[in-house]
Amino acid sequence: MIVDALSFTMLALGGFFVFMGGLGALRLPDLYTRMHAASLTDSLGTLLTLGGIMLQAGWSLATIKLLTILFFLMMTGPTASYALANAALLSDDKDAPGAPPATGN
Repeated sequence: MIVDALSFTMLALGGFFVFMGGLGALRLPDLYTRMHAASLTDSLGTLLTLGGIMLQAGWSLATIKLLTILFFLMMTGPTASYALANAALLSDDKDAPGAPPATGN
């Protein structure tokens, strides 16, 4: 019963973070704040959701597969977010913080 309650709590929190990250990606004003919302969704929402599913699965082959998926998502998600933010910073994005002001061409 405790495992079910903990699993439900993790799944509900994971769903909440995924929803809020999606809402933030739609409503936030610039690229970097939207990327922040999306990367939090990718990290925390995935961790909580897969953790809740693993609690429901118990110790089985499914749990090992979910741990493997979680490991690869935790390795690739932040790396992809960093690469995207770095590419935006190095480009001539006029909306980027710290970018030189537009010349008015």
